[in-house]
Amino acid sequence: MSTAKSANSAPKVLVVDDDSDIVELLEYNLTKEGYSVLTASNGKKAIDIAKAFVPDLILLDIMMPQLDGIETGRILRQNPDIKNTYILFLTARSEEYSEVAAFEVGADDYITKPIKPRALMSRINALFRREAQKAESGDTIEILDLSINRKNYTVTQGGEKSTVLPKKEFELLFFLAQTPNKVFSRDELLQKIWGADIYVLERTVDVHIRKLREKLGDSYIKTLKGVGYMFSNERE
Repeated sequence: MSTAKSANSAPKVLVVDDDSDIVELLEYNLTKEGYSVLTASNGKKAIDIAKAFVPDLILLDIMMPQLDGIETGRILRQNPDIKNTYILFLTARSEEYSEVAAFEVGADDYITKPIKPRALMSRINALFRREAQKAESGDTIEILDLSINRKNYTVTQGGEKSTVLPKKEFELLFFLAQTPNKVFSRDELLQKIWGADIYVLERTVDVHIRKLREKLGDSYIKTLKGVGYMFSNERE
């Protein structure tokens, strides 16, 4: 484990990989960009470090000893302090099922090796720029019986039940609720929520919509077959 020499206000990044050369490469480039960096060589160490460090971003390898990246990501997302941390999976595997598994546990991005440091830094910087832009917009949407609060990523339902959503699920709900009854294609949602500089499968949107419906019910987000999704402000 190592600490970067950066300001306390710098975004915090946890690098998790069992390949020491990759860890050294990422730590060097992140530190040069001004990020505060800690590292771990396996999933178990990453979980322990993340509890105390509470990073803004985790770069997480999938194929690791002791605890693989998918299970590590699942455990990290169960920690309330880590729920809204960005998780970018790093992997040499390009199979679709690996990518889907990563997004199932709450990945924000999925990056295949070999890693190109400049391209990766660009993607990371873009994530934080979008976060800053979102913070400048409105914080709360009141629609139907939902109160959607961007400050703490919570959705209050019926004035009683409050649910904390993972970052991408929340952003997807917030975006759709901003323009009720307007249909957005999967491609449009990928562009708006994940960004034009990040490549993910269209199926990723379906996964996040399904999770939102499991938590909030089926009545809010409607599917138009062959077109896309919309937030409906009409009760059936």
